[in-house]
Amino acid sequence: MAVASVVACCSLVIMVLMAAVATAGSVPAVYVFGDSLADVGNNNHLLTLLKADFSHNGMDYAGGKATGRFSNGKNSADFLADKLGLATSPPYLALSSSSNANYVNGVSFASGGAGVSNATNKNQCITLDKQIEYYSGVYSSLARSLGQAKAATHLARSIFAITIGSNDIIHYAKANNAATPSQQQQYVAALIQSLSGQLQSLYNLGARKVLFLGTGPVGCTPSLREMSSAKVCNAVGNAMAVQYNKAAEGVLSGMAAKNTDLHYALFDSSAALLRYINQPAEYGFVEAKAACCGLGDMNAKIACTPLSSYCANRSDHVFWDFYHPTEATAQKLTATAFDGSAPFIFPINVRQLSAI
Repeated sequence: MAVASVVACCSLVIMVLMAAVATAGSVPAVYVFGDSLADVGNNNHLLTLLKADFSHNGMDYAGGKATGRFSNGKNSADFLADKLGLATSPPYLALSSSSNANYVNGVSFASGGAGVSNATNKNQCITLDKQIEYYSGVYSSLARSLGQAKAATHLARSIFAITIGSNDIIHYAKANNAATPSQQQQYVAALIQSLSGQLQSLYNLGARKVLFLGTGPVGCTPSLREMSSAKVCNAVGNAMAVQYNKAAEGVLSGMAAKNTDLHYALFDSSAALLRYINQPAEYGFVEAKAACCGLGDMNAKIACTPLSSYCANRSDHVFWDFYHPTEATAQKLTATAFDGSAPFIFPINVRQLSAI
């Protein structure tokens, strides 16, 4: 019996290791698009007010220095790469200045402030349309260096991670706090019309495995809570996030029905993050309303700057600053996207997507 148990145990370990290798080996690169939730330094290279290359940002990152991530440490792009056994995809603007830029190992185009709409934070970020334009150049570069067929195979195996929409909805909710459901739906419909074309452009440029990280419950960010005298979540922002995520899933499922080689996983960030906000203790958090770093009421009046106060224990806060999650929150959310199931990640999770 003892020998049989040892053999069974060894067999199990081997199977687990093989599964891990298969998962990592099946995805050669991650191409990242989106906003500050995934920006790993692109905005460092822009003349913009939307930067995070100063303290106290990055205080828990390796080396304890700000990197341009809107976080106390790693963000979702880092944790996704970790799960896939890859290095974090570097910022495009850091690579594009080199005459020997290597795009085979992945690239991040994500830019703090970006939205689906080009009007969102205009002239302060790399818009999603501009990100796709930059990627088009990367696509051409890969085709030249690898050959068209190998480039197509490489991109088909890679994951295209997209997190976009939060800034559009936050801006709308702040400016239209009394918007009717019909007005909210009209704005979301306009976003989805643009998003549909943007996703189609990525498909036309080789994207075959798409991870779409839906908008979180932006109405519960400290900045929008602070607008309420009772410090409750902004109903307009949260309702629009739900509508947007549902509509984005409709776009992706429709594309997949027409293109059988397209596979996707959609992460409902709103539903997943609301668990931490509504039941923080169950998920290891103490503070789910106020920001860790900032100034003013709930640390939500002014962004995290070198002059801001910050909490002693970042891991027990859901929010790092008035908009962004802490490293701890990003890690938990990514783990759910990677190995979770519906209703949070569907129709498949990231592990399953990577194995296709």
